[in-house]
Amino acid sequence: MKRFWQIFLSGLLALIASCPALAAQDEAGFIVSGKKAGTVPFEQIGGVPYVDAQKTARKFGASVELFAKSKQAKVSTKGFYAILTAPLQEIVVNAQTKTLSAPVLVRGGKIMTPAEFFTLPAFTQAVDKLVEFKDGAFYVERRYNLSYEEKKFGGKDNLLVFSARKNVTFTTEQPNKHTVIVTFPNAVVKRDLHERLRTSYIASADIRQNPGEAVLKVILGKDAHVWSFDWAGDKLVFRAGLKNALPAPEETAGTEPVKPAPAPAKAAHKSLVEGEEPSVLSDPEALSYEPVMKAAAPKAAVLSPAKPEHKQASAISKTAPKPAPVLKSEPNPVSMREARKKMRVVVDPGHGGKDPGAIRNRMREKDWNLSVGKELARLLQKGGFEVKLTRDNDTFIALSERSKIANNFKADLFVSVHTNASKNRNANGFQVYFRSEKATDKESAETAAFENEAMQYEEVHYNFVDALLQSLAKNEYINESSKLAGYVRNAVYKQPGIGIAVNQNSSVRQANFYVLKGVNSPAVLVEMGYISSNKDRARLSNSAVRNKMALGIYNGIYNYAKKEGWIN
Repeated sequence: MKRFWQIFLSGLLALIASCPALAAQDEAGFIVSGKKAGTVPFEQIGGVPYVDAQKTARKFGASVELFAKSKQAKVSTKGFYAILTAPLQEIVVNAQTKTLSAPVLVRGGKIMTPAEFFTLPAFTQAVDKLVEFKDGAFYVERRYNLSYEEKKFGGKDNLLVFSARKNVTFTTEQPNKHTVIVTFPNAVVKRDLHERLRTSYIASADIRQNPGEAVLKVILGKDAHVWSFDWAGDKLVFRAGLKNALPAPEETAGTEPVKPAPAPAKAAHKSLVEGEEPSVLSDPEALSYEPVMKAAAPKAAVLSPAKPEHKQASAISKTAPKPAPVLKSEPNPVSMREARKKMRVVVDPGHGGKDPGAIRNRMREKDWNLSVGKELARLLQKGGFEVKLTRDNDTFIALSERSKIANNFKADLFVSVHTNASKNRNANGFQVYFRSEKATDKESAETAAFENEAMQYEEVHYNFVDALLQSLAKNEYINESSKLAGYVRNAVYKQPGIGIAVNQNSSVRQANFYVLKGVNSPAVLVEMGYISSNKDRARLSNSAVRNKMALGIYNGIYNYAKKEGWIN
């Protein structure tokens, strides 16, 4: 009997191996802008890659109708529809007949189509994507006219190089001393990209696609005294460095490329980078700075130091591309010093209006947040800061609108005031958060989830496919935000009269707060205490304690501003 089963199993395995139709089902990867975005059912049948028509179409945002009796599927999206019929090779696309390389099949109740269907020009144009299927995966990119190409490091400057079509235009602005923003109207960037360079000239660079425009944000390093952005032949180049940084051409002959110094260890914030997916060009030593050649180059665009917020339109290069162009030093480099001396702070009292926040014993979080927020704004104005409240009464403000208010105000700091809550009645104490995709711990993740629940009150419908096909934004101000959080924590800890615990080891935390996402400045979210804690609730229900809390937060902001040179 044992011999019989051995022969039977051997024969069955041979049959499976010789019959492609019995091939085991697998998963095809979905790679969007270089990042994994899930999988779809996949089979290799007769040497042809097949995918689940319904699930794959939905990945692209197309709708699908299945007709079981006729073994058909209708795939449609704006400006496109197709009828797939099993077991035919012929399909109908926008009323025209097309022939696939293999027939459509029905497998386990699914309509399986050759993967090539989703690479048809009519389909890719309809979803406005570049689509390729190779090595068992879909690779999806935007239809772009702008792409980040490489970075170059020199001893006296750093360069970020972009490829662009000649119809790409741009404007530049410097909203605060930390940040340079380049806006490309009507441009489409190949991939959203965030790089933490951590050099003395460029701390980080972030380019992302927004509706109707691409935006490059560069956070300058501590030694960046000048910056420029302009055409260099057929490339666009951002440069940050020292004044008159580039040597004369003859001085560079025979010199070796200069490599950047290694990034300093960050033991205190090691969790910020652990587990993070690296960017396309994440190795600082992967590209070296090339010695300057003797070719001429267009003059770099320079902003006037007296008008840091002025936008300047770029002129499009009309000359033929030149090989190995060179950027020359600007005759009047821009100063990194702001003409505006007052720091701008946006104070954001959390929740409001139809969104009460946490509630205990008829006490509402939104009321305490507004009370402390208004007192904090008063103290900041008295201390010489320029201040704006996202709300000064019991009004609902959408989370996304709060970051827009800060950016329109060109804020240098953003402080959101909240009161915590937990199912654990023993949870208590003051905490201050800065944004990170990765939470410090489970409790931090739960706190962020609770505060993000305010999105349910927003009358905005988010498109899942758009979210899928766009990279998540990262807060490029993460280091400055963590520093601000430390100053606030220390000041509240030292402030007498509050009576709420401040744990020096665990009160500064990180989590993914939606309200902090997209703010173009260092941003923190303060949790004054727990409304769910009897002790904290008793303290915060006292207006005098809330005023002391506002004073502690103010002192933290003041100390940060003084350390950063805003206050003499």
